[in-house]
Amino acid sequence: MSMALDAYEGASDEALLVLYGNGDPVAAQLLTHRLAPRELGFATRLLGGDRAEAEDVVQEAMLRLWKQAESWRSGEAQVSTWLYRVVSNLCTDRLRKRRTVGLDVAGDPEDDRPSAVDSMMDVDRASALQDALNRLPDRQRVAVTLRHIEGATNPEIAKIMDISVEAVESLTARGKRALAKDLAGRRKELGYDET
Repeated sequence: MSMALDAYEGASDEALLVLYGNGDPVAAQLLTHRLAPRELGFATRLLGGDRAEAEDVVQEAMLRLWKQAESWRSGEAQVSTWLYRVVSNLCTDRLRKRRTVGLDVAGDPEDDRPSAVDSMMDVDRASALQDALNRLPDRQRVAVTLRHIEGATNPEIAKIMDISVEAVESLTARGKRALAKDLAGRRKELGYDET
């Protein structure tokens, strides 16, 4: 690094931005060396690995930062935080544009509803599961339903049922084994392959 850059090495990002706002291009160079690589990595991840587009985003963000330099109000925001926000917003805008497709290009929407046969099979499966759940002991039924149907975590279930997490794990494991045993003979009927 040159001697001029070494003189500013210990300066904060905010101090460097203020120096640049006062006409010091060396401060801008050092600030760019500090911030651009991190922002480039951040933008690349947000844009799904598209490094070329990430470089464009970082360049735009740095230009916006330089435009703010003269009017930067010290103490209101950290330079790096401000820059992360700008990069994030620019990436979000680009991702939205990627998803936007003209109506003439989009074509007819596909019907993603399940077929009548699939709908009937889903009803049969849900009914069979509910019947099997009804045959479980109460505490196992509650634990399995909370965990695997409602999506609650084991600690949440422990609080709800006023038991330990280990007890929840035991109840859900026993309940799942009982359900598997109860429904094992109906796999083919319910449309599950025997493999």
